[in-house]
Amino acid sequence: MSAPYKANAFILNPASPEAAAIGRLFGGTLIFLGLILVLVISLIVYALVRYRERPGGPEAEQVFGSPRLETIWTLIPILSLAVLALFTAWAMRASDPPARDEQPDLLITAHQWWWELNYVKSGALAANEIHIPVGQRLLVELRSADVIHDFWVPQLARKIDIIPGHPNHIWLEADRPRTYLGVCAEFCGNEHAWMRFQVIAQPAQQFTAWLQEQLHVPAVPNSALAQRGRQLFVQRTCANCHRIAGTPAKQHIGPDLTHVASRALLAGGALENTPTNLGL
Repeated sequence: MSAPYKANAFILNPASPEAAAIGRLFGGTLIFLGLILVLVISLIVYALVRYRERPGGPEAEQVFGSPRLETIWTLIPILSLAVLALFTAWAMRASDPPARDEQPDLLITAHQWWWELNYVKSGALAANEIHIPVGQRLLVELRSADVIHDFWVPQLARKIDIIPGHPNHIWLEADRPRTYLGVCAEFCGNEHAWMRFQVIAQPAQQFTAWLQEQLHVPAVPNSALAQRGRQLFVQRTCANCHRIAGTPAKQHIGPDLTHVASRALLAGGALENTPTNLGL
């Protein structure tokens, strides 16, 4: 991974307008609830001091209800929840795409346990490493190939469930070039912990170059060793699950391996992409 794209996943350091809206909602809610906590604790301490039993003091007056107080402490929580609901609706409007029939820029399909990427307008395919242009908002459609998953890039977008048979949509955008970490946030099976991915935000020219590279069909290898490797991949069980453009391997059960050498990580982020790890 090149130096400018340092990985980061800190939720309180948003890097997109959508994540900033959610961050402001979180911060505002935390402050609002903190003030309520301080008020409640202060009232409790005041009552303990003001109305504590004193030696020789009179017996405490018994109060069996106060319509005025009961009305006040009913209205205040209602108004508080109404305020929070308004701010929540504002954040939802800022972070969610409007409901309309529009072709997505990127189709992401969640599998057990990897992410299939289809850049719809160009037809480029990839896996686990999502490349996006900096400063450009992409409409992303999310689908599941099997069970319930959850797509979450804390610095860029809201967390959203991916339910089989029910596509969901989010905006995906980054303000600055960097590598942003994402996870599946819904337990989806034995290898759920390794269902990680990266969003790599690049300047427009670099993104376009990467996209063109993904569309390129690799040439037939000309060395004896590479030809032997290609033959083994097609003949052995690898081709039963994976796809490599320009070969008979066309399956999508496992990640697309056409340009696997260009990826920084392997196995959902478990290993760096080195010749040694690739041979494991």
